Order: sequence, then structure tokens, then C-alpha cells
Amino acid sequence: MASGSPHTLAEKILALKAGKREVSPGEIVDAKVDVAMAHEACAQVVKPLDEMGATKLWDPDRVVVPIDHWVPASTEASAKLHATIREFVQKWGIRHFYDIGNQGICHQIMVEEGFVLPGDLMVGTDSHSNMAGAMGAFASGIGPTEMAAVMATGEIWLRVPETFRMRITGELSFPVQSKDLVLSIIGRIGDDGGRYMAVEFDGSAIEKMPMYERFTLTNMTTEMGAKTGIIPADAKTLEYLRNVDVKNGRRGEVERYAGLRSDANARFAKSIEIDASALEPVVAMPHSPDNVRPVREVDVPRVDQVFVGSCTNARLEDMRTLARIIKGQKVARGTRLVVFPASTSIYKQCLKEGIVEIVTDAGGIFNAASCGACFGGMGGVLASQEICVSTSNRNYVGRMGHPKSLSYLVSPATAAVTAIEGRLVDPREFVGKEMRRDIERPMTA
Repeated sequence: MASGSPHTLAEKILALKAGKREVSPGEIVDAKVDVAMAHEACAQVVKPLDEMGATKLWDPDRVVVPIDHWVPASTEASAKLHATIREFVQKWGIRHFYDIGNQGICHQIMVEEGFVLPGDLMVGTDSHSNMAGAMGAFASGIGPTEMAAVMATGEIWLRVPETFRMRITGELSFPVQSKDLVLSIIGRIGDDGGRYMAVEFDGSAIEKMPMYERFTLTNMTTEMGAKTGIIPADAKTLEYLRNVDVKNGRRGEVERYAGLRSDANARFAKSIEIDASALEPVVAMPHSPDNVRPVREVDVPRVDQVFVGSCTNARLEDMRTLARIIKGQKVARGTRLVVFPASTSIYKQCLKEGIVEIVTDAGGIFNAASCGACFGGMGGVLASQEICVSTSNRNYVGRMGHPKSLSYLVSPATAAVTAIEGRLVDPREFVGKEMRRDIERPMTA
């Protein structure tokens, strides 16, 4: 984007989508959307789309509909919801429909199935749509009525956000993971510290970070109040895309905007710098993601349930982290281990690598891909006074079940050792940093 003044990456993407030479924070723009996603909230799109008088979608192949929360339907209400969605996708000719049997958490589907490319504008009917920003895209959550307008027109109006730059230096030392990093940030700036901002991550630690850990960072910019989270595309992004089936004939567009960067002298509204090498395992205490303390300082002597899953930490590498730690061990008496992978393809790979067997042999339960226990709707709902250590992104009152239950947010490594011990444990007591190199390799290797 040619312009006479320096700009951030988020500003450059929105200028491209608005067809403008440049845009500035606070400006309202009409932007063209590259891809739109609606999960079960798609059922709420039906009425406003009809009321708009739409007779066709702007591009049915740019609309993605995954079923991910109630898998399979757990109540009559959720069955009716799914039936409404199936009727909707058939009526409007939506080809990219991920029904039960090929389902996955919506945010994982968007990146795993090759729908989001560097420089894209992606919107979804879920607040954690920010996750796709790890592809070097502007990705954000919107409401069902907004989605109806997007489906009809292919456009959306947005206020250009200011950018909060987060420079992460050094390198994470396993078992410290990117979940510990993002929780540490939220604990530092608060759960509204990035309100309606584009949170951009860069620095040497980000450059070394594999994609699965980058997704965790951008996913939880939502818990900072951000409009989007974004990481500039680089060689690792392009390598990731080489291994997915890029959809809609867009393979030739993969590198088109992969070189977009914030200008060296771009204006950032806020900026912080964190040395990843100095971090330690942390936990977000009830009842907020910003109530963060080092795990070593927290005494939780009884844990009723450990949940490994959610759009934050249910990727294949997260499953491998869990499996490598618990292999040959047993889940502590009185503790339940509940595992939900992020997609059907991850589930299948876990079968091939023996991860499902490792989890079940340890006394845990390995479930079909879905959001599972994360939202308190199915697959591990908590009773009054029960305590859950979770790899999810939120721990608000009643989030996972009864309002008097308690949820603690941690990394997959911390969750794994906690399941074995039956109490919240600093994973450094059991796991050495040498395991890091094994996480990206198949368990059968």
C-alpha cells in the first residue's frame, strides 16, 4: 500500500479492503470481506437475512459454517438448532459446511482448512475469531445481524482500531508455553487493556514460535478486549499454508500479501516489551483471565476435573504435550481428565499416534472434536463447589457450569501434570525443557 505516512499492519489491511490509499485510527471504513464464518450462531442469521430481502449470498463459497458447540446434539433445543442450520446451508448453497462427522471448533477449521490467508479480512460469529489473525490477517468477531449483512453484501463497516504493539523477546523454555505468555500479558494489562485495539505481536520469541502457539496468543487477545490480534506472516506461516488445502482456488494468493508489515516508524497507541525467557508457568484464578499468579504460589490441593481442549489449546501439538507427560501414568483418584481435540482431523491423527489410547489408559476420556466443556453446555459441566483446571480461555462465574464452581486457566503442560497429581502443580517439578523438541513430532516417531 503506497502512502505518504507510516502505518501499522492492521491499518494496511483495512486500507486494502476499503480500496483506500491509507486509513487512520478512528476512521470508519466500508471494507470487503474475504471470508465469513458462522457456527451455531448461524441459526440467528436466518431471520435478519430474510428481513433484509436478500435473494442470494454475496459468495456462498466464501462462507464457512462449522457445527462445534453441541456435538452431537445434547438437547432437543440443540437438535432443533442444528436442523435450522442444515436447512440454511442447503437453501443458500453453502458448500463449506462442517456437519457432525467432519466437525471441528470453528476457529481451528478456519486455519486448518485453508480459508484464511495473509492480508485477509475475516469475520466470524464468535468472539475468538481473532485467532485467525496469527495468519497475518485481520480477523474479528461480529454479531449475527452483522453477519447477515456480510453474507448478503460481502462488506462490513469497521472503525479502524489503534494498535497495541507487544514485542516479545527471548524464547519460551518448555514447559513454559505461549498460554503462560498470554496469561501473563492479560494479568499485566487487565482484561480490558486492549479494548477495541489491534494487538500485534512481534519480536524474536514470536519468530521462533511455531504456529500452534501463535494461535493461542491471538485467540486470547479477545480476553484483552481487543478487536483483533495479529502476527505478521513469515516463513513459518507460509510453511504452515503449504501443508493445508487452501480453499476456493486461492493457492496462488498465499504469498500476495505475506510481506505486509507495520512500518518501522508506525504509530502505536501502546507498546510493551516482555522477555519470554524470564517467564514461568502461571494460572488465571477464578473468576477472571486477568487474575493471574505464578503456579508455584497457588495452593489448590484438590482438583475435580482437568479439561484439555477449547479453541485456545486443543491442537495436535497440545494433545501430544498431554500424551507425552501422562504416558504410563494414571490420573489421580478423584480427578477426571476430559479431553476434546479441536478438529476431526486432529482426532484421527490422535488415533494414529496412540494418543487416544494413552489418555484412556491413564483413566481419562477422549471425546469427539468440539468445544466440549469450555462453555458449560456439554461434555464436562461442573457441579456446585467443583474445581476444574482448564486449558480454555475464560473462567467467569458459571462459565463451565454451576455458578459456585471454580475454573483455573493453565497451559496444556500444567494441566497434564495436574491430572496426574490431582492438585495444581508447577510442571517444572516433573517436566524438563528437553521435551519441547518432541512436541511437533508424531508420537510414533
